[in-house]
Amino acid sequence: MAELVPFARRAGYFLQAISLGLFLALCRLMPIDWASGLGGWIGRTIGPRMGQTRKAYRNLARAMPENSATENDRIIRGMWDNLGRVIAEYPHLPRICAQLEGGRVQVDGIEHFYAMANRKGPGILFSGHFANWEIAPYLARKAGLPLGLVYRMPNNPWAERLITRFRDAPANFAKGAPGARELFTYLRKGGRVGMLVDQKMNDGIPVPFFGRDAMTAPAIAQLGLRMGCMIVPAWTERLSGARFRIVVHPPLTFTQTGDRAADERAMMVHINRMLEDWVRARPEQWLWLHRRWPD
Repeated sequence: MAELVPFARRAGYFLQAISLGLFLALCRLMPIDWASGLGGWIGRTIGPRMGQTRKAYRNLARAMPENSATENDRIIRGMWDNLGRVIAEYPHLPRICAQLEGGRVQVDGIEHFYAMANRKGPGILFSGHFANWEIAPYLARKAGLPLGLVYRMPNNPWAERLITRFRDAPANFAKGAPGARELFTYLRKGGRVGMLVDQKMNDGIPVPFFGRDAMTAPAIAQLGLRMGCMIVPAWTERLSGARFRIVVHPPLTFTQTGDRAADERAMMVHINRMLEDWVRARPEQWLWLHRRWPD
């Protein structure tokens, strides 16, 4: 019986990957706006009925207790709409990001892309799961800034291979010890990477997020302080359909006191505050499904 469980799980993953591949193939055949609209409709129709939605409501209640039930329903419905669009837009990333200016993506602060591209030495572009979080690193390549990507390995290996192919990044680093060693080597050679830093890390450090301590991965602060990385924040907003705005902020600057642990925490406090501001600006475009706070 024990042997049947892994087999059943693998079979389930394989069927999931086949379904995802067929859906993405269908989306590739559609115009961009049709595919995005289909993904949004599926997301907001099916997503709110899924068990994971309860986690999203709990997170919302903790982060924004002042919200009405009607407002929370709007946010959750918008979150699922956005997630469905993100998935459907994967085959269209090259066309969505075809132009740096005058296309589907408006970039405010593009000079900071160029600054990182022209600076020798390691760099980190960070964001969170906002709007379509794949847009900023993809578009950065148009500015001469090829970014390796740090990502959490999905449970489904076949789906992971499919999505990784669409990202078309020069390097990929899965979270975990082996990926961390590869990432360190890559940065030491002057590489630049993109990181999403809004997920929970059980063995991270407690840092305030919406007024409550959240276990936060300090890797970006550790790498930045240890290796002198240029750290640039970028926030992506969905304007309408498959049209976006990216706000690229100036590089972060911090004074090192000699107390490495305190300096790392101070940097993460600042980063979490930025993330919180971005969430408050467009809460329906953030992925509320992560277990961000301790139960």
